[in-house]
Amino acid sequence: MITFGKKLRECREAKGFSQQELAKQLGSAHTVIGRYERDEMTPSIEVAKKLAKILDTTVGYLLGEATHSDTFKDPAMLQRLNEINSLPEEDKRCIIYTIDSLLQNARTKKAFTNK
Repeated sequence: MITFGKKLRECREAKGFSQQELAKQLGSAHTVIGRYERDEMTPSIEVAKKLAKILDTTVGYLLGEATHSDTFKDPAMLQRLNEINSLPEEDKRCIIYTIDSLLQNARTKKAFTNK
């Protein structure tokens, strides 16, 4: 399992930041960033939010809840998910069933076109 510290380092390096640069933007010391990355210390929720914003990712990604750093950063997609979530259970089930079917169709097409 990839830890918070490893995800943090991965995101920091992807942005081209040194620990010192990230610490400066966060308003902290580079030694703190190092401790986060070595999983010796865990940031508060507020600090994790700031780190995610600086690194252009989500707290969910840093915590390992999402597999892609930008999963919930698309406002239109997030709005759609929120709309679906506000529907009655039966409507949600129908929409999810339809989405699952479309995704399966797309995966099948991709499998046959990649051969």
